[in-house]
Amino acid sequence: MSDQIYKSFKISLNTFTMPASVLSVRKNPDGTCGEIRFFAINDIFKKSYYDLFIETEHDRNISYDDFDEVIEGQLYTAHLPKEPKFEAIVFDAAWNGKHIHTYVDTTKMYGYWTEDLLFPVVCPGCEDEQDPDVRYCQFMYTLNREMDTGKFASVSPDISSFVIKSCLELRNEKDFSESINTVIKDLREYTKSYAAAIITVLSDQQEFDVISESVRNDELCIKDIFAHIPYEIVDSWEKLCRETDSIIIKDEADMAHYEKLAGPWVSTLRDNNVTSLCLFPLIHNGVITGYLYITNFDVDDMERIKQTIELVAFFLTAEVANHTFLERLEYLSNVDMLTGVFNRNCMNVNVDELSIKLEICPQPFNVAFCDLNGLKTINDNGGHDQGDKLLVYAADVLKKIFPDDKIYRAGGDEFTIISFNSKPQFEEKIRILREQASDPEWLHFAIGYYHDESSGRLRLAMRYADEEMYKDKNLFYEKYPDKRR
Repeated sequence: MSDQIYKSFKISLNTFTMPASVLSVRKNPDGTCGEIRFFAINDIFKKSYYDLFIETEHDRNISYDDFDEVIEGQLYTAHLPKEPKFEAIVFDAAWNGKHIHTYVDTTKMYGYWTEDLLFPVVCPGCEDEQDPDVRYCQFMYTLNREMDTGKFASVSPDISSFVIKSCLELRNEKDFSESINTVIKDLREYTKSYAAAIITVLSDQQEFDVISESVRNDELCIKDIFAHIPYEIVDSWEKLCRETDSIIIKDEADMAHYEKLAGPWVSTLRDNNVTSLCLFPLIHNGVITGYLYITNFDVDDMERIKQTIELVAFFLTAEVANHTFLERLEYLSNVDMLTGVFNRNCMNVNVDELSIKLEICPQPFNVAFCDLNGLKTINDNGGHDQGDKLLVYAADVLKKIFPDDKIYRAGGDEFTIISFNSKPQFEEKIRILREQASDPEWLHFAIGYYHDESSGRLRLAMRYADEEMYKDKNLFYEKYPDKRR
């Protein structure tokens, strides 16, 4: 550490009335960011930094008087987690002469929002003592317990204009999917990215879904790509986001960093030719409900892109959370929670709507009633847990045989199927069902079905199918009278 450079920066720093430090930034031979060290700090920075980090087990025995020696000259990672985004803006300030202002959600790390100011600094007359591979930037910050909306919104006019446009699009009277698709397309174009998407997450069900996407020239489908990615990959993002407001990969060094933390995920990035990425969690009431996912953006414009995505993600969070809540509510009101097929409430609504449509525009359709034979016997002998297992198994068989048809649990042991297959196709499915559900000691369906070619009378067809099912059930009990209880 050059004594003359250090003294010069130390005197300058102590003229500031906020936490301030000078960071030394080394450039690697390949032109990338190397070591970043706290070169000098002022007294206010010392007090603030001490209060924030001295409570860790590692620092507990360090006195305040000795804290300068612990911080100055040390790598910034000695007390902070490595943060590629921070390194990028520090390098930009020191080596590219940029003046940078950010307002970042660091509540996960410190319990505060952080406003950062960075700009390049030099020591006049100290050129002979300076390492040619090292440059300096001044780093100052303020902390807020709660988000200061004024600081959060302090961005350039073009970013403000884009964010306002996005907000207006989200709040218009259009369908949610149409609005969100417009915002994502605009965001991809504004950030000059190859692809952008919103991915929602239901951690309790271990499910995720790509609800919106935009790809340059529609060259690929993100939803198709993620169809082959296991939930564990998406789930790993939550751990990565625990100590940061977002994940940004701008170059191979960042990619290698995250490869050490989440190798399987980074492998999928490499497999799909992703070289840069922004991943912003959408956090509602402290829970991650989804992610804004942007790939192959203009890394030379990273700070503007980060500010834009950060603001858009902030406003998207409420809209996506509300959409997810409504979808979840609809799911719970329409799906039988035991078997996963549609429930009776959903069947009644669908039958009402479909009856009207078929009367107006008749088309061939099929109806089947499938009633479990002997469920009461299984409940009596094995308990209701065994009966529930049978219901789940029965539903799984139906879903496998009728994957594209509507399946409803119409009653305790009765399932209804509505299909628009041709008569031969549907009868072939019924034949397979009879083969797979013919065990009188376990899964055995009484089946009745009806094909309507052109009348469009759905309820009448359901009555005919129901009558056939009861005829089939009577034959079963005639053959197995001990099952009749």
